[in-house]
Amino acid sequence: MTFAIPFPNIDPVLIEIGPFAIRWYALAYIAGLLAGWKYILAFIRKPPYAMAAKDVDDLLVWVTLGVVLGGRIGYVAFYNFAYYLENPLAILVVWQGGMSFHGGAAGVLVATYLFCRRRGLDIFAVGDAVVCAAPIGIFLGRIANFVNGELFGRVTDFPWGVVFPHGGALPRHPSQIYEALLEGLILFLILYVLSRNEKIRNRPGVLSGVFFLGYSAARAIVEIFRQPDAHIGFLAGGLTMGQILSAPVLLFGLYLILRPQKSPA
Repeated sequence: MTFAIPFPNIDPVLIEIGPFAIRWYALAYIAGLLAGWKYILAFIRKPPYAMAAKDVDDLLVWVTLGVVLGGRIGYVAFYNFAYYLENPLAILVVWQGGMSFHGGAAGVLVATYLFCRRRGLDIFAVGDAVVCAAPIGIFLGRIANFVNGELFGRVTDFPWGVVFPHGGALPRHPSQIYEALLEGLILFLILYVLSRNEKIRNRPGVLSGVFFLGYSAARAIVEIFRQPDAHIGFLAGGLTMGQILSAPVLLFGLYLILRPQKSPA
């Protein structure tokens, strides 16, 4: 007999007043951004002093727009373009989910670049501060995915398999929890330990490279256990969309780590 853990069946809506509803998914984004903002404020108090506190306050607005717009556009383009092409107004229905990490990361990169160019800041130093805080939001977001019972894993006979409401009668890998731990908690701890090394901190871009490298590796591993989107399935070579999108992210991370550093003047 296969052992399975029953789904906790947490209501995705925390509070609902008439047409107004506060969802755990939205709270995860808000909490991640606010916690990340606080973490960056502490991060910039040490060398290389990437920016002033007032810059962090303004950067939060830019990053928020980058996450939301990039995440949504990425999901539309990478995961369900045909559907949204026929139903363009559905693009605005963000409260029903449908955000892409890779799109959100691209959005944050663009927002950070434009912000740094406008303020005359070193994008690599600012980027290091942002990515060290990013796993906080990733962790909370994946927990929210679990609460929503979405993005679950493949069928398993592991003793911690979970029977999800929309996943059929068989237990499945709680891949959202795997991602929360690997892409969130563990990656956060790795970056935290590395960021305490002054030599690494004073090589702007290295921490960003570790983040992108670590995320892409963790995502590629978790995709082995995660159920591919039904309308996409497996792609060339049995790979998933998440694994394919993670490949250039991994290469970008390696570039940031290995790129030549300018000698101090």
